[in-house]
Amino acid sequence: METIAQILSRELEQPLEYVENVIALIDEGNTIPFIARYRKERHGSMDDTVLRTLADRLEYLRGLEKRREEVRAAIEAQGKLTEELSGALTAAATLAEVEDLYRPYRPKRRTRATIARERGLEPLAALLFAQGRDCPAPMAEAAKYVDPDKGVNTAEEALQGAGDIIAEDISDDAGVRKALRELLLRRGALVSRAAGEEDTVYRLYYDFQQPLSRLQDHQILAIDRGEREGALKVKVDCDREEALVALRRRVVRPGSAAMDFIKAAAEDAYDRLLFPSLEREIRSLLTDRAAEGAIHNFALNLRPLLMQPPVRGHVTMGLDPGYRMGCKVAVVDPTGKVLDTAVVYPTHGERQYKACLETLASLIRRHGVTRIAIGNGTASRETEQMTAELIRPFGGAVSYMVVSEAGASVYSASPLAAEEFPQFDVNLRSAVSIARRLQDPLAELVKIDPKAIGVGQYQHDMPPKRLSEALDGVVEDCVNAVGVDVNTASPSLLQYVAGLGPATAKNVVAFREENGPFTSRRQLLKVPKLGPKAFQQCAGFLRVPDSSSPLDNTAVHPESYPAAERLLSLTGHAMADVAAGKLGDLNTQVQHMGTASLAEQCGVGVPTLLDVVRELQKPGRDPRDELPPPLLRTDVMSIKDLKPGMVLTGTVRNVIDFGVFVDIGVHQDGLVHISQITDKFLKHPSQAVSVGDVVKVVVLEVDEKRKRISLSMKQVQP
Repeated sequence: METIAQILSRELEQPLEYVENVIALIDEGNTIPFIARYRKERHGSMDDTVLRTLADRLEYLRGLEKRREEVRAAIEAQGKLTEELSGALTAAATLAEVEDLYRPYRPKRRTRATIARERGLEPLAALLFAQGRDCPAPMAEAAKYVDPDKGVNTAEEALQGAGDIIAEDISDDAGVRKALRELLLRRGALVSRAAGEEDTVYRLYYDFQQPLSRLQDHQILAIDRGEREGALKVKVDCDREEALVALRRRVVRPGSAAMDFIKAAAEDAYDRLLFPSLEREIRSLLTDRAAEGAIHNFALNLRPLLMQPPVRGHVTMGLDPGYRMGCKVAVVDPTGKVLDTAVVYPTHGERQYKACLETLASLIRRHGVTRIAIGNGTASRETEQMTAELIRPFGGAVSYMVVSEAGASVYSASPLAAEEFPQFDVNLRSAVSIARRLQDPLAELVKIDPKAIGVGQYQHDMPPKRLSEALDGVVEDCVNAVGVDVNTASPSLLQYVAGLGPATAKNVVAFREENGPFTSRRQLLKVPKLGPKAFQQCAGFLRVPDSSSPLDNTAVHPESYPAAERLLSLTGHAMADVAAGKLGDLNTQVQHMGTASLAEQCGVGVPTLLDVVRELQKPGRDPRDELPPPLLRTDVMSIKDLKPGMVLTGTVRNVIDFGVFVDIGVHQDGLVHISQITDKFLKHPSQAVSVGDVVKVVVLEVDEKRKRISLSMKQVQP
């Protein structure tokens, strides 16, 4: 039998030694970001995504092993564990297979078979099911079991009870269940029909049939939701006769006097027990698969959204559009500090509209606003048109961007927002959040439950615990990839740093407020409840820009400081050169002197040495700055302005199973169907594009009435 490490090595196609090292590191309490960044020599530079997959599978396989042993012990306690059964349990590769093997031994509620056994009919069932050469005629044998005292009044009743026992035994047989499950998955189809006469959003599935092997995840999730809402009736369809033939092959022995009786019992087992059970199991399997795919897709979209390049160094105005309550306005300085707030009413008539333009223009001039962030919710279309008119007199000195306001209302009504902005009402807090989302998306979005950010599909139908684990992992990876300024970060941001948590993050902020800004990484060890292990995990991800050591403002881990100092000495540099940015030739020097040789002299592995070199050349660097900048606009179009053939530049807002939604500056996002992304075959749109990408598209079709815009990317590719 393969060990868990061997299974993971095979599945992930990673060397066994590296997998064993990662398992050991996880068991020692190390976080995934720390392992990914600072233990590359031990795992061959696996990235954080592979490491999280490994950790998830490790948890599953350990759970499988635990359940396997529980089942083995339960069967052994009944005195029914055979060598063959023990071997089958050992070979079971999934929880479903383990449960199939346990099924005959699991305590059952009272069934027809249970009653038949209580009436003493088990020997009759066993004799007939054995189908031996000397098997007697069923009816004649059944007559011997007539016993009114036990509730068996006729031979027919005895035979019926024996049939019930045989049907249950067949339905509990692990081999039978596995064979039929595979047949249903291979040959079955999912069928949905309308549950009523009324028209709903599920009309696409009113007369729907698709082979299980070809079902798309988004179809499964839509059908599940339609069924829950009472709009659809759903079933798994399979050729009954084909399934019965497969079943008979496994349980019927030709030539026996009991053959026809066993055929009838097998048919009863299939119709009454096996098919309903397997249908539920397969529906659950499909839902789990689709949910896992949707969670993976959500995580894929969340990562680039969080890693969008910040628009730094600008006084920014945030506009939270609305009709009845007006448009909420907040002006923040380049650090996110609130300078001014207002509420204007651009949709309340011409007089109010002019007053709105005057108020906002005055704020722009007074505070030197150069960037405007507009939330994409209710009334954003009108607000965007107003903004385009507002900034026209400034001659290009002011530009705007529509940002997702998903989760802004959740944040603004949260205790966190109340603590951060006690002086503002809920509506103005959301305007501040929108402005800050443009300045630093990561720092602001970490304050919001990832599920509320809205870059997935059917996220409210997902298993909450699994979704939270996956999305929190993405947030953690992004925060640690960027690094965090320990002297300016909020507790919301700090809690995602490896080794810290909500309580320790608050302790860091409290220590900072009480003792002033941190002046070195080592000072973190003075924070209450931040011990040596937590320091080891978090230190490399926290930046101290004002430290006397330039290394404290890099991703070089304190444990590698001696190696960094040795490297500088060997290459003829000093620590002052790091702060002054005078190490542009360090890469060339390292290659010339020999990377492996230098790594050995510095006492580290080659991956760590290369990371140190990269950090020494760009202290305080933000990896997001190397990405293409976001698309800022100075004008706006209407859906009426769109014509087929127009080529536009837009920003990818969401990537789902069947395509990509792109913001092209007309308020209504356009859809690029997966078939229109590229001429190459794509299993999923995420293979070609990510949330936040700036792309060129051509308009294919505009349905103004239904507010649908069809776009293509492949027709504008060079």
